[in-house]
Amino acid sequence: MKKCYVTTPIYYASGLPQIGNSYSTIACDIFARYNRLMNRDTFFLTGMDEHGQKIEKAAIKANKDTQAYVDEIAIGTKDIWKHLNIANDGFIRTTDTNHVECVKKIFKKMQDNDDIYLGSYEGHYCVECEAFFTEKQLLEGNICPDCGRPTKLVKEESYFLRLKKYAPELLQHIKDNPDFIQPETRKNEVVSFIESGLEDLCVSRTSFKWGIPVDSNPEHVVYVWIDALSNYLSALGYLSSDDTNYQNYWVNNDRVYHVIGKDILRFHAVYWPIMLFSIGVPVNFKLIAHGWILTREGKMSKSKGNAVYPKDLYDRYSADSIRYYLAKEMPLGNDGLFSYDRFIERYNTELVNDLGNLVSRSISMVEKYCNGIIPNKYSPTEYDKDLELIAKEAIITAINSYDKFELQNAVNAIWTLVNRCNKYIDETCPWILAKEEEKSSELSSVMYHLIESIRVIACLLAPVLTESSIKMLNSIGINDEINLESLEFGHTYENIKVTKIDHLFSRLDEEKELEHYKKLQDERLSLINPKLNTKDIINFSEWEKLDIRVGKVLESKKVEGSNKLLVSKILVDKTTLQVVSGIAEQYNPQDIIGKNVLVVVNLEKAFIRGIESEGMILCCENGKKLELINVSSESGSLVK
Repeated sequence: MKKCYVTTPIYYASGLPQIGNSYSTIACDIFARYNRLMNRDTFFLTGMDEHGQKIEKAAIKANKDTQAYVDEIAIGTKDIWKHLNIANDGFIRTTDTNHVECVKKIFKKMQDNDDIYLGSYEGHYCVECEAFFTEKQLLEGNICPDCGRPTKLVKEESYFLRLKKYAPELLQHIKDNPDFIQPETRKNEVVSFIESGLEDLCVSRTSFKWGIPVDSNPEHVVYVWIDALSNYLSALGYLSSDDTNYQNYWVNNDRVYHVIGKDILRFHAVYWPIMLFSIGVPVNFKLIAHGWILTREGKMSKSKGNAVYPKDLYDRYSADSIRYYLAKEMPLGNDGLFSYDRFIERYNTELVNDLGNLVSRSISMVEKYCNGIIPNKYSPTEYDKDLELIAKEAIITAINSYDKFELQNAVNAIWTLVNRCNKYIDETCPWILAKEEEKSSELSSVMYHLIESIRVIACLLAPVLTESSIKMLNSIGINDEINLESLEFGHTYENIKVTKIDHLFSRLDEEKELEHYKKLQDERLSLINPKLNTKDIINFSEWEKLDIRVGKVLESKKVEGSNKLLVSKILVDKTTLQVVSGIAEQYNPQDIIGKNVLVVVNLEKAFIRGIESEGMILCCENGKKLELINVSSESGSLVK
């Protein structure tokens, strides 16, 4: 039996996944489901990268024990994948005991082969990316080239992996295996990186403890990339007492796929195969590097408030609609766009109009014109051959595209058939055929061809629309397991009755949905950057009317009969003003004499307790407490 092993990157446990992580996981799930439907023994792995300095800091910030913190993130992540109908076979965590033991053995194996040596490292380190960068790689101002954050200069004792030693072997492997890195543009990027000269890689740290200790030198923890990358083997039982899965899905399997985002390309295309060279494991995987999911404002960011989370979508829509949008939106290797208006447009146009209406119309017509029984005898119409041809081409193109991980092309091929079916209804006009008794056999042909096309569409969409495809098949009396390997147009229906179903997808009110997400984004932005609760807005000309000057307090005394009021003589430039102010509960008169304070000097005169006041002293108010604004500028200085 043919086999397939497909993996997502393991996601960093500093927070719950965004829609970009969801794309990787959904894409791998679609690919795994396709391979299962092709009768291949398939193992689909995803998981969490739970070690490192950033995790340690995040746990401290959350005031939680580090293990408890990552446990919570793992539970939340699994729940997200469940809501998106992810059918993974394994969920690896780098804190799992079997993984920890495997990493220790891999590290020692590389030490024993003299591929890891002890040295010291001084370089610019990015905590966010957990990566070191040379000065040539840094942006101006020692800025990380990957995430744009400042790096810090770090010097510490470290173990190093000999990358330079294996550079020729890696280049030869890439040359001998043209499909090793996909798409081609990413392969060229990797070759250029290797040919520019590899530096030996820092593979341990001593500045934090949240990681896997090196057995022979416990002051060191294994650095993130050996730790994280080893998950692809540890999850299969490599170097354990039972390595059956490792033998089945890695050693004796030519369909091993690592699916990653383009930002971690060099770690998987350079560091990982060199690790495998070192420990004697065959480098038989294919690396598929996809682009990013962007918004119209660019890359998603929590700080910008434009991050999209899976929960935002699956709480409101079906998992199928999310899976469909991401599969349709992302061409292999390029970036894709997520925007709510685009999502709603695809939902209404493609899922509701194109697919949903095709299914509901076709089933309704079989009920109306054929007593609900799918015809198996008929006279062909002039349009049947072309529809059959499009269906056969859709099967071939979709399966070939799935096989090459070109998910967008697969969906597009299926939609060619969906659109052709809708056109076929307009061409054949079943409602007119039904009025002419002599056309009943042609009407039967139309009904058969529509139902059979729906069967083919549902089978081809099964990896993407995990719920809707089953509903479609059940509605036309198909309860058998889907077999894409033998899928053909021309199924025989023996007295099969259709079953009317509710709409596969219900139309969305675009205005209402966009209003909902605008409110959601505003709420997130208000948490990131809360708005100031101001008084009524004034324009600049109104502000310019205020004349605020620095004044020196010459005299001050309490107003007789008042606990709150002081009356003060204040020198502003060469003029002395008398000002009554309500600060007696915070300040004794002698405390403010000699201070330079801010005074509004063009305020309309007022009489307070019968005492003339020619201005106003400015204070800061914190609750009920008033605090004078004390400045060092000379008396008479103008505040602008």
